[in-house]
Amino acid sequence: MIHPVDDELRRINGELKRRILRHLPVPGKQATAVKGLTLSRRQEINKADNCFGTPSVAAIVQGGKCALIGDREYRYKEGQFCITGGDLPSAFYILHPSEEKPFLSVILDLDSQLISRLAMEMPPASEKQGGRGGGLSIGELDADLLQCFLRLVELLDKPEQIRIRAPMVIREIHYLLLAGPQGESLRQLNTLGTQSNMIAQAISWLKDNYKEPLHVDELARRANMSSSTFHRHFKEITGLSPLQFHKQLRLHEAQRLMVLENRKASSVSLLVGYESDTQFNREYKRLFGEPPYRDKLQRQTFLQ
Repeated sequence: MIHPVDDELRRINGELKRRILRHLPVPGKQATAVKGLTLSRRQEINKADNCFGTPSVAAIVQGGKCALIGDREYRYKEGQFCITGGDLPSAFYILHPSEEKPFLSVILDLDSQLISRLAMEMPPASEKQGGRGGGLSIGELDADLLQCFLRLVELLDKPEQIRIRAPMVIREIHYLLLAGPQGESLRQLNTLGTQSNMIAQAISWLKDNYKEPLHVDELARRANMSSSTFHRHFKEITGLSPLQFHKQLRLHEAQRLMVLENRKASSVSLLVGYESDTQFNREYKRLFGEPPYRDKLQRQTFLQ
C-alpha cells in the first residue's frame, strides 16, 4: 500500500523534475528570474569539481552527490536537501549520472538577515534540533518544503508574478528550515554574539582580506576567543584549519581570475598574495588536479 505522504512527495518531485528538464534541456547551471534561485543539471561521469560555496539550500530532485569539505565527506540524494550555512570551499562529484538520468537540483541562496529576523520571531529551539554543527548539513525533504521549491520554479512561467509572490515563498522556505532539525545550526551561524556567528564573521573578514598574510592570533582576538578555541570552532564549522581555509580562498580566487577574466597564471599568483610562482603552481595543482594553465584551458572550454 502506498502511503499518501509518499505519494504526494513523488507527485511534487515528478513535477519539479519535468520543469527543470524543460528549463535546462542540456547540462549546466542556470540562474533564474527569481533572485537567488538556480537550476542545476549535471551528468559528467567521474568528474570531480571544486567550488567555493555560499550560504544556500539545495533540494535534490534526481540522482545523488558527494561533497568533500576538509576531511569530511557528505553524501546526499533525491528526497534530501543540503544546507551550506557559510562560505565553504569544497570538492564534489555526482554519483552515477547518465544522459538518461542526470543529476537535478534546485538551489536557493540563503538570506542571513531574513534568518536573523525570523529567529527572533520564533520560539526557542526544541530538543529535537541539534546545537552548533558544521557548515554543511543534510535533511529529508517533506511535502511542505518540496512544494515551496516547486512554487518558485512554477513562477518562472509567470514572470509578472515573481516580484510579489517569490519573496513570500522564499520567506516560507527560510521559516521551514529554521523550524526543522537543522534550524538551531542556522540560528547559531546567523545570531550576533554566538561562537558560530563569530567564526562566520571571521570567515567574512578572511574573504575580504585574503591577499594579506594570515595571523590566526589576530583573528582569534577579533572573535574574542583564545587561539586554541578559535582554531577548534573554526574547524568544526569549515572542516579546515584557518591556514588551509586561507590558502583555498586564494586559490579559488586565482582560478576565478584566470577562467572568467582570462588573466595569466603568472600574474594572478601575485594578485592573490603569493610571493612564489613555484609555490603557487604546486598548491594549485594539489587542490585542482591540474597546473594553472591547463586547468584554465579545460574550464574555459567547458564554459563555451
